[in-house]
Amino acid sequence: MARNTQVSADHNAPPITQILAQFVAHHPSRGWSDAVDHEAHRTFLNWLGCAVGASRHEAADAALAAVQMLQPSRQAGVLGRKTADGQACKVDMASAALINGITSHTFDFDDTHLKTIIHPAGPVASAILALAEGTCLDVTGTARLGGRAITGRELIDALVIGIDVSCRVGNAMYPDHYDRGWHITGSTGTLGAAAACARLLQLDVHQAAMALGIAASQPIGMREQFGSMTKPFHPGGAARAGLMSALLASQGFTASPKAIEAPRGMVQTLSTKCDWNEITHELGQRFEISFNSYKPFACGIVIHPSIDACAQLKAQGVKPEDVERIALKVHSLVLELTGKKEPQDGLQAKFSVYHGCVAGLSMGQATEDEYHDAFVTRPDNVALRRKVVATVDDSIDEASADVTAFLKDGRQIHVFVQHAIGSLENPMTDAMLEGKFHGLADPVLGTEKTSALITSAWKLGQSANLRELMSLSF
Repeated sequence: MARNTQVSADHNAPPITQILAQFVAHHPSRGWSDAVDHEAHRTFLNWLGCAVGASRHEAADAALAAVQMLQPSRQAGVLGRKTADGQACKVDMASAALINGITSHTFDFDDTHLKTIIHPAGPVASAILALAEGTCLDVTGTARLGGRAITGRELIDALVIGIDVSCRVGNAMYPDHYDRGWHITGSTGTLGAAAACARLLQLDVHQAAMALGIAASQPIGMREQFGSMTKPFHPGGAARAGLMSALLASQGFTASPKAIEAPRGMVQTLSTKCDWNEITHELGQRFEISFNSYKPFACGIVIHPSIDACAQLKAQGVKPEDVERIALKVHSLVLELTGKKEPQDGLQAKFSVYHGCVAGLSMGQATEDEYHDAFVTRPDNVALRRKVVATVDDSIDEASADVTAFLKDGRQIHVFVQHAIGSLENPMTDAMLEGKFHGLADPVLGTEKTSALITSAWKLGQSANLRELMSLSF
C-alpha cells in the first residue's frame, strides 16, 4: 500500500541552524549587560546548590553505580561525592554531565524559564562544567582545552549562550511541543548543552552548526515520567548528549546543516507551532537568562502559588488541627500537571498540589524536608491532604492561586496569590538564594565549606581558573 508522504511543513524557514551557529561562535565574551551577567551567576549558584544538595539521593547512587559499570576514566567529578578514601569521586566527563544533571533536577528545586517551563541550567551547566574539568584539569587545578586555561569567564559566557539557544528554541515550540507530552527541558536542553560546549571548545561556525545538528537528533524526555527518577534523568541525558554532540563535531562528525528548521528537522517534527521569530528576534541583544526564576519550594512550579497561599494562612494563625476544609481554586493546567491526590512517596508528592498545600499550611515552607517519604506518608499529613478540595477556574492565571480555609469554629480565611515568591514579579533575592544553597549543601559539605563555595560561585566570572570552585564542590 502506498503511503501518503505529504506533510504540512514550512519549506521556507530561515536558516536557523546557521544563525544560531554564528551566534555561538562569534558573539563577544560578556556581550551583555551587567544585569544579565549577574543573572548568569545567580543561575549557576542555584544550579550548583541543587546538584550538591541531591548528591546523596538514591537516584544519584543508582546512576553512579550504573556508569561505574562502564569502567570510566577519572576525568570529571560528581558534585558532592567522595570515594571511600576521601578523594573526589570522578568518572568520565560524559557520565559526570549525566549525573550532575540528574542531581540538579532530582529535588525539582532548580531554575525555571517561566515562559516555557524549561529548567535551563541543568543540561547546560552540567555539560560545560564536566567538559571544562574533563579536558582537562591539571595538577594545579587549571582546566585546559587544547593547551589553554579555561577561565570562569568562559564558563559564564557558555552558560548564557547555551541557555539562550535552549530557551529560544523552546519559545518557538511552546506550548504545542509540551502539550504533546515532551519534557521540554530535555528536548531543548540537548541543543543548549551542545551550543554551550561548542562555545567552550571554541568551535568555528561550521563545527558549531554540526554540533547543533547532531544534538537535534537527540531530544530527550516524556512527561509520562514525571514523578519518577527518569524525570531528572532528562536534563542529565540532555547534558551528556549535548556534550557528546560538541565533541563529535570537533572531530569532524557531520550532520544536516538545517537540522533544526528543515521540514523533517527537529522543530517541525516535534511541534506544529514553529515560530522562527522567537529564535531570531533580538538574538544577541535580548538574553533569555534574564527571564530565569528560582524556586523557593522543591516541587513543580505551578504548585508554588498554592504553597505560598497556605504559608500565608499559617502566618495568619491557621493551624492544621483547626481546619475543616481547604478550598483551592486553580487553573486547569495546575491539576493536569500536579493533580496527584494520594502521592505514595516524595517524588510523587512533588506533583501533588494537595501535598503542597499541606506543606505550606503545616510548615510554612516546602523544602526537600517536606518531600521526604516519611513526611508525605505521615498520617496527620495524609488526613490534612484529604481536606484540600481543588477545583478548576480558568479565569485564574496558572501562576496564581485562590485559597480559602474553612475552620471548625465557622471562620473563613481567604488568600489570593497573584505572583508567588520566586516569580519574576516577586523574585528571590541573592540572600534568599544563599539561604536556599545552605539548606541544600550544608548537610553534604558542612556550613563552612558551603559558605566558601557560595563565595567562589559568585566570583566565577572573575576567576582565572576553576581550582577553587572544584576543590570546594566535593
